[in-house]
Amino acid sequence: MNSKTIQQNLEYQRFGLNPRLSYFKPHDEKTEKSFAEEISQSLTQDSKFISPKFFYDQKGSELFEDICKLPEYYVTRTEQKILELLKTELHKHIDSDYRLVELGSGSSVKTRLILDALNKTHEEIEYFPIDISEILKDGAQSLLEDYESLRITGIIDTYERGLQFLKEYDDTPNLIAFLGSSFGNFCPDEGKEFLKFVNSTMKENDLFLIGLDLVKDKQILENAYNDSRGITAKFNLNVLSRINNELDANFDLDNFSHHSLFNEDKQRIEMYIRSHKKQSVYIPKANIKLELEEDELIHTEHSHKYTMPTIENTLEATGFEINRIWQDENNHFAVVLASKN
Repeated sequence: MNSKTIQQNLEYQRFGLNPRLSYFKPHDEKTEKSFAEEISQSLTQDSKFISPKFFYDQKGSELFEDICKLPEYYVTRTEQKILELLKTELHKHIDSDYRLVELGSGSSVKTRLILDALNKTHEEIEYFPIDISEILKDGAQSLLEDYESLRITGIIDTYERGLQFLKEYDDTPNLIAFLGSSFGNFCPDEGKEFLKFVNSTMKENDLFLIGLDLVKDKQILENAYNDSRGITAKFNLNVLSRINNELDANFDLDNFSHHSLFNEDKQRIEMYIRSHKKQSVYIPKANIKLELEEDELIHTEHSHKYTMPTIENTLEATGFEINRIWQDENNHFAVVLASKN
């Protein structure tokens, strides 16, 4: 099946921006319908929630980049230190045939560290970022300026649909990177299903590179998700602005606040939006009227933290074999390279 047939079957449009940059995107109507349907379903449960994947519109992505620069948010800088090690070690595990596939692209800071490593083995580098946010295109432009041998084919969509697209795309081996501890957003059972799905889309020689945040002191964790400048609060509440903008809702952000805590029993940060008062909110494009009580919580994110035995057991149970694990000197974070078992 060629790429044109694949894009038709998955209802994609292809956009060519220049000879080195193109991207695929679902039809806009389909994207909006999916967002509306999910919001309609998640906000009518007894325990209301909004999927964290909807954090990352343009504004949300920009706010998250601000979070990554905060002194309390150790995650990004710690992972980047580990990825610096990969610049000298990754070539031991891959050859010049591999292309980079990244789940989430952000500002591409971490991407650059992997591209630097690939430069040691590749004359030409292929990069396929998969990201639900339009920021993918902005990051791609700056990468092309700095890497003359780089060709980028973006997929603006969910990770699952993007990986399904790549499954039949060609025979080139993929290095699939899922960094930034994003995997922690999944509940344990959902995470295992996601890993099984990733494994099912991988070719025999594909490799999977995943970043995982480790269990550590409770205060370090809670400070990271409730920073002194209030950037995380703005990031959390921005999802309500997105629902206002895209689904014509009438959330008044002054009536809500950010709330987060570390659940020690479940080893996860829990993030919520708290309603300050009893109120009604209309979301016309989701066809719902939302009734909220004073102090009622809308769950927006879980960020699970892991021990090394949990990581090893989870990957083994989902069809992976661990090739290498890198950790920082404080054992705050791990980056794992795995292959199909």
